[in-house]
Amino acid sequence: MTVLSTTSVPDHVRGALTRWMIEPTPGLYVGTLSARVRDELWRVVSASVGSGAAVLIHPEANEQGYALQTAGERRRALADFDGLTLVAFARRSTKKCRTAPRGPAQGVCFPRGRG
Repeated sequence: MTVLSTTSVPDHVRGALTRWMIEPTPGLYVGTLSARVRDELWRVVSASVGSGAAVLIHPEANEQGYALQTAGERRRALADFDGLTLVAFARRSTKKCRTAPRGPAQGVCFPRGRG
């Protein structure tokens, strides 16, 4: 199963998505796609996202069993930690936070508190 969530994408992109997937709620698309169709749809969505945003979740042969891809401006950033994809909030200049010391999560803020 493939899940694609969009925010403020052009109508022609929404039309392309509904040819292959169902839209149970506005901006949320769900379907069972081949890897080729999924990759082509993602190419169209990520190239047309403009000021909007999109997130793609699809099955993958890894520890989590799925992969995440994002396009557009988002407050959340994907970070790879030893093969696990985690979601972290992008750093703000006025917020005090602890950051990852090195690696792909640089510039990502982890809220203080638990852990």
